[in-house]
Amino acid sequence: MLEKARGVFWSLGYAAASLDDIAAATGLNRPSLYAAFGDKHALYMRALESTRERAVVGMRAVLGRDLPLREGLTVLFEAAISAYLAGEAPRGCFIVGTAVTQAVDDPEVRDLAARFVAEEDAMFRERFERGEKELAPGLTPDLAAGIATAALHTLAIRARVGEGREALQRLAAATVTAICGPA
Repeated sequence: MLEKARGVFWSLGYAAASLDDIAAATGLNRPSLYAAFGDKHALYMRALESTRERAVVGMRAVLGRDLPLREGLTVLFEAAISAYLAGEAPRGCFIVGTAVTQAVDDPEVRDLAARFVAEEDAMFRERFERGEKELAPGLTPDLAAGIATAALHTLAIRARVGEGREALQRLAAATVTAICGPA
């Protein structure tokens, strides 16, 4: 049920998603939705938190592999691109695509989104510290982490607006080159 509700938020955004839309997608009536998840905001927060947890676990798994930095980044970006393009209509990243808009007026969403960005930065920074010698000359692990996180987010946005796999892969490859230097 949470995944179906997440799909509604992902397609419509938090503000435009009505309880009737969510009820239709999940097959639950309003009282059942309230009983299972609480109000619309609580349901949205659960969908965001679930997404954040899965994304962090997935990134840790890829970045924790014993691969050369260039190869590990390529694997990570390819996995992200595949996730962003999955489904009938590519929607990018749920957090990037919905939370950044909602964060303007919602401190709870803003905190979750900020925590997610900080976690992404930290995971990249940790990996880049382990492979600092594989970074392009003059690039620090901290700067490289910011570039990698920014690239993930722009890939998500570009996927959501309809950019194709090949274009996303070219951008990811350019990001890897910027971080690791020419091959």
